[in-house]
Amino acid sequence: MMDMYNKWLNSPVVDEATKEELRSIAGNTEEITARFGVPLEFGTAGLRSIMTAGTGRMNIYTVAHNTAGLAKLVLDNGGAERGVAIAYDSRINSIEFAKVSAEVLAASGIKVYYFESLRPTPELSFAILHLNCIAGINITASHNAMEYNGYKAYWEDGAQLPPDHAAVVSETVAALDIFEDVKRLPFDEGVAKGLITVIGEEVDEAYMASVLACRVCPDALEEYGDSLNIIYTPLHGAGYRLVPEVLKRSGVTNLRMVASQAVPDGRFPTVKSPNPESKACFVDGMEMAKAEGIDCDLILATDPDSDRVGIVVKDPEGNFVPFSGNQVGALLIEYIIRGRREKGTMPDNPCIIKSVVSSELGEAVCTANGVTMMNVLTGFKYIGEKIKQFEKDGSYGFLFGYEESYGYLPGTYARDKDAVAASLLIAEMAAYYKKQGQTLYSAMAEVYEKYGYYKEAGISNVVSGIDPMKTMKEKMASLREVGLSEIGGFKVVRARDYKSGKVVTLADGSVSDTGLPSSDMLFYELSDGSSYIIRPSGTEPKIKVYILAKGETEADVDAKLKSLSDFTKTLF
Repeated sequence: MMDMYNKWLNSPVVDEATKEELRSIAGNTEEITARFGVPLEFGTAGLRSIMTAGTGRMNIYTVAHNTAGLAKLVLDNGGAERGVAIAYDSRINSIEFAKVSAEVLAASGIKVYYFESLRPTPELSFAILHLNCIAGINITASHNAMEYNGYKAYWEDGAQLPPDHAAVVSETVAALDIFEDVKRLPFDEGVAKGLITVIGEEVDEAYMASVLACRVCPDALEEYGDSLNIIYTPLHGAGYRLVPEVLKRSGVTNLRMVASQAVPDGRFPTVKSPNPESKACFVDGMEMAKAEGIDCDLILATDPDSDRVGIVVKDPEGNFVPFSGNQVGALLIEYIIRGRREKGTMPDNPCIIKSVVSSELGEAVCTANGVTMMNVLTGFKYIGEKIKQFEKDGSYGFLFGYEESYGYLPGTYARDKDAVAASLLIAEMAAYYKKQGQTLYSAMAEVYEKYGYYKEAGISNVVSGIDPMKTMKEKMASLREVGLSEIGGFKVVRARDYKSGKVVTLADGSVSDTGLPSSDMLFYELSDGSSYIIRPSGTEPKIKVYILAKGETEADVDAKLKSLSDFTKTLF
């Protein structure tokens, strides 16, 4: 650890500002350990950390180091000429990290397609497929606080790197010296030599055409787009241009932007965390509606890289109510199935895909309507894998994919969640129901009446220490060893361990297979039909608990949710 700290201090490659930052922590063993004790680990989710100097943090040197590992993967697969697409969001240092990545790839003779300015994550996924690239890089830390940045790596199918490819990159990085083995070709020189191509408007147009092709009932917005009162906030991020543009092209004529949050700014000055899951992100929009006397139908908020979208709607009393990702997912499923049948555009063998931690309400809607629902592991790459499979074998027609964490994808043009397309479909859905004299709030109430009451809670248990990933693995191992037979007063009927791939029925001890790839996750099916799930985060030092409660009435499901939440406090 101290050897590496001193190596950075004495290396001629390291810039003076970084060395000065390191000198400021001289003698601070705790801080040096935090930065150099455990290096950044390249996984299927790429990289994510606080932006400071050190091998365990996000900076130009760790970004370059890991890009050198990706470069070798590209070269080993003969992808130099096909190239790598690079995008970035509004975060501090995103442009610098994107340029460093381009320079490392160009130094290896790999063609680079570099976006001229910030773009939504789903457009990067689209660009890989559109330009026939072998890989892609997106510089973003999604909804994390301003101190963070990250690095997402994608493969030729437009989805994030599969585990075997991520392992190859990780092994390569471990074998390369962070300074001596990493080469960079100056950006302008790379452009002059034709290795770096700057892209922009032409990809935007192709991407928006694909998004617009996902509309279910285009006439809804064409007829009611001018009477919908929609407020939109990009939360200082990448959605600021394309979300309003696709809404405008679909018939939304009076979209209002939240001025205080409309300009890209990596400091995110108006919010503590730019996360559309938090109602606090909607405060400026709600205050704007009140100040301007807007009878608002819908407020949309997209996160900094515009792959996730959250909404708030008005209840009958005129109060703004946030919808969860599961609620929006179920509402969209109901609308898409209903709308496509009305228009005669339902594909053969329609299939909707969700993550296993998402609410069973979506599955209830699908079952009642004769549509297949498939469950996959958490991570949109698994939804992307299913789309790839469907296109190859023709087994199902992909209709929609979603995760409870506010991520939705209504088409096959990209292989990551898309807040641009989701914003469009949500607005279209609002117009569709308005045409029938309904609001999104009343439509949601109707879904509950038809399919049953489901509510969820997500609880994040923060893990501290020098090596939180190790601590999380130990906690998960402990839970496996102890085993849970009762949770919150409800008996466990079946316990699924996605790491071992086994499903155990507690009544008779019979064992079956999960049918999904290995993942460090425990899933408990409870006697009342509710579910209780535990998994470590792949990007943050947190062990997450997902409570999926099912009840006969709203009061019943609320009581179950409280009981299961109280149990979680005792467990952690």
